[in-house]
Amino acid sequence: MNEYRLEMRGVCKSFPGVKALDHAQLKLRPGKVHALMGENGAGKSTLMKCMFGIYKMDEGEIIYEGQKVNIKDPLEALKMGIAMVHQELQPIPARTIGENIFLGRYPMKKLLGFIPVVDHDKMYADTAELLKKVRMNFDPKQMLGELSVSQMQSVEIAKAVSANCKVLILDEPTSSLTANEVEALFRIMEDLKAEGVSIVYISHKMDEILRISDEVTIMRDGQYIGTWDCQGLTTDFIISKMVGRELTNLYPPRSNVPGEVVFEVEDFTSINPKSFRHVSFQLKKGEILGVGGLVGAQRTELMEGLFGIRSHTSGTIRYMGKELPIHRPKDAIDHGIAMLTEDRRATGIMGVLSVADNISVASLNQYLDYGIVINDKKVEALVQENVQKMNIKTPSSKTQIQSLSGGNQQKVLIGRWLANSPDVLILDEPTRGIDVGAKYEIYCIIEELARAGKSIIMISSEMAELIGMSDRIMVMCDGRVTGFIDGQDATQENIMALATQFETV
Repeated sequence: MNEYRLEMRGVCKSFPGVKALDHAQLKLRPGKVHALMGENGAGKSTLMKCMFGIYKMDEGEIIYEGQKVNIKDPLEALKMGIAMVHQELQPIPARTIGENIFLGRYPMKKLLGFIPVVDHDKMYADTAELLKKVRMNFDPKQMLGELSVSQMQSVEIAKAVSANCKVLILDEPTSSLTANEVEALFRIMEDLKAEGVSIVYISHKMDEILRISDEVTIMRDGQYIGTWDCQGLTTDFIISKMVGRELTNLYPPRSNVPGEVVFEVEDFTSINPKSFRHVSFQLKKGEILGVGGLVGAQRTELMEGLFGIRSHTSGTIRYMGKELPIHRPKDAIDHGIAMLTEDRRATGIMGVLSVADNISVASLNQYLDYGIVINDKKVEALVQENVQKMNIKTPSSKTQIQSLSGGNQQKVLIGRWLANSPDVLILDEPTRGIDVGAKYEIYCIIEELARAGKSIIMISSEMAELIGMSDRIMVMCDGRVTGFIDGQDATQENIMALATQFETV
């Protein structure tokens, strides 16, 4: 019997202007969770897409169950027993959960003895059995679009398990999951391990890696750095191997000094009675105001309301004492408010457009000749300024943004809004799905903006991030503001106490 179920040897893959993989390698044992780690752009997802048949390797080989194989496409990978849950979800919202799970491999039956049609009864019965197996309480006939992002992620995991796979690739599977859903995923992974499934687990969350993984392989700049047994590994060791240096401080030194109150929200209430209500707060010039709370606290919904994406029934927004009538995002933008959304793939980047297009799209009206013709030279100068300022790693400004790493995509989106010189910048989970090195760069950008007098509102689900970056923290629970904590006095305990302060009926 082979010690390894699957081996990737000497894998090389290049894209125009960049070598994504440079003789990378990976070895997977049966019944083990193998963590694959590295900074954004290290080549982790590219290596997995080569294994899954999405990309064709330029060089290298895959040995699967002792045999050299050539995986031409994902369908062939699935037939061989290799399944993948992608970092960026590609759901079909207008179809049911069952139809999404069995997409491309529906159970068939013969109508009138010879017409092949989808056997819906079997599909939904199999889906119900599968959801029960993975402990997910969903109706197989429910439309996928009715689920939250985290529930869609759970369905994707169930879809991968349904393939009866021998190798399961999980690319950032917990980025959108609640704490309870993460625990449910870990239980599923333990069950799969017991069945002998080899699991590749890609994540930037160190506590998860050290808890669930048996082995860890680290990559840097497309190259294989090494593989270690997880027992006895420390976070500091993993980070140093990922970034190629000691990272002594996770957060930059702070030198911003909050000034006078410039932005005020008073008695802000959603049109949806189950969402945010009677919210009031103040924001100072040059201040970083963290917003904490558990899933369902309505933090994102509140910020979308302030930005004009969601309707409100009452409340006022003021900047420098002047009331701002914000009914749509354009109103917010015109009044110097910018918002970096939580889901960069769905509501941030325009994947098929270039880096230049994505940076300039919100400020093109500033670069028109005679009010109608775009001045390409001025736009390119703007783009190059932001690429340098943000340290965006891209082959050129014409590169499609979807080919960049998550951290570089996020920096492009920040650059998009900075091109408008906003006074108030709302950042919703600005470092989600980003490695420690790229996180530090974004923290430095945030601190620099605050030092320059910009007022920042930062939603984060990572308590350490809130504590490390905020001058003050506003905590929400069930649509209400339950308290404010000075950044110097903030602890995980007092944030959590406010985040669980539900109203008593």
